[in-house]
Amino acid sequence: MAQLTTIGFDADDTLWQNEQFFRMTQDHFAELLKDYAEPAHLEERLLAAERRNVGHYGFGIKGFTLSMIETAIEVTEGQVPAAVISDLIAAGQEMLRHPVELLPHARATVEALAGRYRVVLITKGDLLDQERKLAQSGLGDLFDGVEIVSNKTAPVYAEIFARHGGGAGQAMMVGNSMRSDVIPVLEAGGWGVFVPHDLTWALEHDAAPVGHPRFCELPDLGALPDLLERL
Repeated sequence: MAQLTTIGFDADDTLWQNEQFFRMTQDHFAELLKDYAEPAHLEERLLAAERRNVGHYGFGIKGFTLSMIETAIEVTEGQVPAAVISDLIAAGQEMLRHPVELLPHARATVEALAGRYRVVLITKGDLLDQERKLAQSGLGDLFDGVEIVSNKTAPVYAEIFARHGGGAGQAMMVGNSMRSDVIPVLEAGGWGVFVPHDLTWALEHDAAPVGHPRFCELPDLGALPDLLERL
């Protein structure tokens, strides 16, 4: 096996909390529109809007906010009060201001691997929001590189790991999204390490590549250094 030179880390719900704030805002969204739609139906309509819009708006809070507004207009047949639209915009802005909450083992694990490997943050979402969260996390100085991308695909990973080390064959990606952090890295020839989070966006789910020789699942980030020692 080629020697590992580069470790890529996802950011949202791998190093710090993210999805819980979307869920809290979605609960507020359901409360605002309870007179027009049941929560389960509203959730389905919102997810459908997000799936339609991700190609237009990308991933992140801004696209989520616009999808909430679009869904509110749809379920009310254009009768949604302006006050509700204003409230949804305010909710999105509040999400963009929310302090960063590191997940357990995040700092210790990145610190343990920095210096031994090229450590790269690879995240997708709103550029300004991701830059804000990285700055607030206090982890920025530990990374040899930071890549904020519009989507995570096998060609994207291949290009990033070619610039940060010896290519995907000598790289590992660690994250909570099977669809974004694991599957495409395996397709590019690297290692994919899945660290599940209790809350993961529906569009990030995918079947685990059980049996793949370069796939691993860990209970938390604290187990990563031991995995690297075994490899």
